Amino acid sequence: MAQRFRGFLPVVVDVETGGFNPDTDALLEIAMVTLRMDDEGYIHPDQTLSAEVHPFDGANLEQEALDFTGIDPFDPERDAEFEIDVLTNMFQVVRREIKHYGCNRAVLVGHNAHFDHAFLRAAIERNDIKRDPFHPFSSFDTASIAAIALGQTVLAKSCITAGLDFDNSAAHSAAYDTWKTAELFCFIVNRYKDLGGWPLAIEPGVQLD
Repeated sequence: MAQRFRGFLPVVVDVETGGFNPDTDALLEIAMVTLRMDDEGYIHPDQTLSAEVHPFDGANLEQEALDFTGIDPFDPERDAEFEIDVLTNMFQVVRREIKHYGCNRAVLVGHNAHFDHAFLRAAIERNDIKRDPFHPFSSFDTASIAAIALGQTVLAKSCITAGLDFDNSAAHSAAYDTWKTAELFCFIVNRYKDLGGWPLAIEPGVQLD
């Protein structure tokens, strides 16, 4: 895994939020999916980490965003946790996976990854978390990768084009969207391998004319 991604461990992340501004709008759900590599070098979705999150003090909640996700932040049956607890627990698992694969740090994989990364970074800063296992600005965006590999950018259409099941009624749940994004990422990486794109045909250090 470390050799395949230049020392990075891909970890798929999806968030559901109370708006589009990571500094002011609530983080309401977050999910992460770790990946594993088999003996033949193919990657697969592995462990799912997911949590519902209490809006931080003073967080903005846009009704349009809540209508879109179907989340009621104040539902008494919602099993929500505080941001600091959610991220601390998830980061422990991510750091363990980094060590297991001999990687240097994690890199966020997301569909329109900038959005998820921005909300994750804002929550990290808000809670003064010092041991962030993720690269601070690099990410792998499956919307961009799918545009190249499949001619699609929407998650549902990308999955269907790749022959992966997609349940629209389950979409916009962080756990479901993260798992489907992980399946999509693995499909594209593995397909590239099957087409001869990995390992590299050119050995490191060889100069091209």
